[in-house]
Amino acid sequence: MQPGTAEFAHIGKSVIIKGELSGSEDLFVDGVVEGSVELQGNNLVIGPNGKVHANVNAKGVVVQGKLEGNIHATERAQLHASAVVHGDIFTQHIAIEDGAYLKGKVDIHKEAKPASVVPPRGDQKSEVKSVSPAASSATAAKTAHSASAAVPTSTTVTKP
Repeated sequence: MQPGTAEFAHIGKSVIIKGELSGSEDLFVDGVVEGSVELQGNNLVIGPNGKVHANVNAKGVVVQGKLEGNIHATERAQLHASAVVHGDIFTQHIAIEDGAYLKGKVDIHKEAKPASVVPPRGDQKSEVKSVSPAASSATAAKTAHSASAAVPTSTTVTKP
């Protein structure tokens, strides 16, 4: 994510944008943006003169200037030494240089895995084992016994 390349749209120092900013290309902001920034699948670089007062959703976010708002970066967030951020950061990877200022929380989440590979949660107990037929019936009997022991029952006794 290097600013100054032809791949970045550029908002200069004298430009002020108020409202919703969205796009399908990488963006370099060195001016002022107030509102919201939606760059799903693309990168945002806030330059050293940039002042953004918005919640940001992007693939990657690099802050060299000032940002007031939350960052939702699907891949990476990077705060340079000159960065001043007031807001929460939600991302998979983060880099914060010495000298950067951050007031907010950082929530680092792991990359989403395909559903077939996701392990069961703690409250769900599902386990696949290879069991022989003889062991299977013994296990079923043990399970039935423990299940019935856990259920309260009432017994009526009659005298002859």
